[in-house]
Amino acid sequence: MHGLFKWSSKWWPGVIPLVVLWGIAAWTSTATVEADLAARSNAALKDTVLDKRRISVDGRDVTFAANAFSEDGRLSAVASVEAVPGVRLVNDETRLVPEAKPYVWSAERDVVRVTLGGNAPLPSSKSKLTEAAKAGLGGVEVVDQMALARGAPQRFDPAALLLLDQIGKLKEGKITLTDNKVALAGMARELGGREAIAAALRNLPDGYSIAANDIKAPPYVFQAYKDPVAVTLTLTGYVPDNNVHAALVAAAGRKFFSEKVVDNLKASIGAPSGFAAAVVPALGALSRLSTGTLVVSDREVKLSGDALYDAAAGQIREGLGKDFPQGWQYKAEVTVKPAAAPVDPTVCQQLFSETLSKGKIRFESGKADIVPDSAGLLDRLIETAMRCPNATIEVAGHTDSDGEEAANQALSERRAQAVVDYLVRAGLPANRFTPIGYGSTQPLAGNESEDGKAQNRRIEFVVK
Repeated sequence: MHGLFKWSSKWWPGVIPLVVLWGIAAWTSTATVEADLAARSNAALKDTVLDKRRISVDGRDVTFAANAFSEDGRLSAVASVEAVPGVRLVNDETRLVPEAKPYVWSAERDVVRVTLGGNAPLPSSKSKLTEAAKAGLGGVEVVDQMALARGAPQRFDPAALLLLDQIGKLKEGKITLTDNKVALAGMARELGGREAIAAALRNLPDGYSIAANDIKAPPYVFQAYKDPVAVTLTLTGYVPDNNVHAALVAAAGRKFFSEKVVDNLKASIGAPSGFAAAVVPALGALSRLSTGTLVVSDREVKLSGDALYDAAAGQIREGLGKDFPQGWQYKAEVTVKPAAAPVDPTVCQQLFSETLSKGKIRFESGKADIVPDSAGLLDRLIETAMRCPNATIEVAGHTDSDGEEAANQALSERRAQAVVDYLVRAGLPANRFTPIGYGSTQPLAGNESEDGKAQNRRIEFVVK
């Protein structure tokens, strides 16, 4: 007995390593088999459409979990795993993605982002819509809040992609697809955007229809800014067509005698009725300001800035809107520029001459009626007269040589008197001004050309 114990004590320690090595080999072999089955099971599913796919292997038994988008797709996926060589048993934990009724998808835009919500039928649809939004919206943040759900109408992807294209035309708003019915609400980014969206929606796939289209057009805005420092008149915003565009720029050129007209206008549909009939006289009011801004938004006109003297401010406030078409609203926020420093008669004469070198007081043809386009120029002359309150001033009228000498003399006198009357209505003392007509006796240029005649038809201010 003692010998047996002695003998066993010699071999038993050698068995322990063998048992350990056998266990390691068995575990390694099992792990290799399981990894191989898992890899081949995943490979068998490469052509299936699934979400949240999970495969685990215990020996040769496979547990398969996933979200499927149809019953046929679910059964096909399970069968694909069952057909993998070496798989003994498939524990099926697949389920169908919930079905949405009604099937709703939406795209909503605010100031900083676009949010995609509702449902999408497949992961590829989610990715396609998200990438299309990022690519088409020029860096706008895109938030994907779409859930996966069954029940999408046929041709969902092309319908949703077309609707997503319209989000780029909105300043803010929401487009909702409920089954195959489309509803839109919000504000178009640009004039004409509403019409462009309506035109695009005619290309929706068959079976889709518009349930509601509440896209609003943005305000029809025209703006003009008079800058006395840069000596510019900047026009921005919209005009109805090229003809109105040309007419407004020409009117601005007549009314603003010294300012360079910077034309940034664009033609667009959507102008309110009577647009040009309101804008032209509004530009005339702006021309009388030292600095100012004119904003026309739909049928609302707002004028703000500084008049050159008190009487002008009152005239502008009272006169704005007098010639507007019916239904137009207006508001004048006009203050008075601080009075400029007084000057002596010599400087006063220089200022008169400089101003009249930039523009001419205009009259109706053959008449002594001052054209309204001259209001801005006259206000500048009035401001100058106020800076030399003790000077007496001759207002001289001149004509070209066309017509009879007596008629020209009488016309020059009436025109000089019309200018003096204008100055007096502005609050200047009548005794400071002497109207004199010279007819065609003091030409500045030859009367053989139209340009020469135009130079000769003039009003001059002469400080005495």
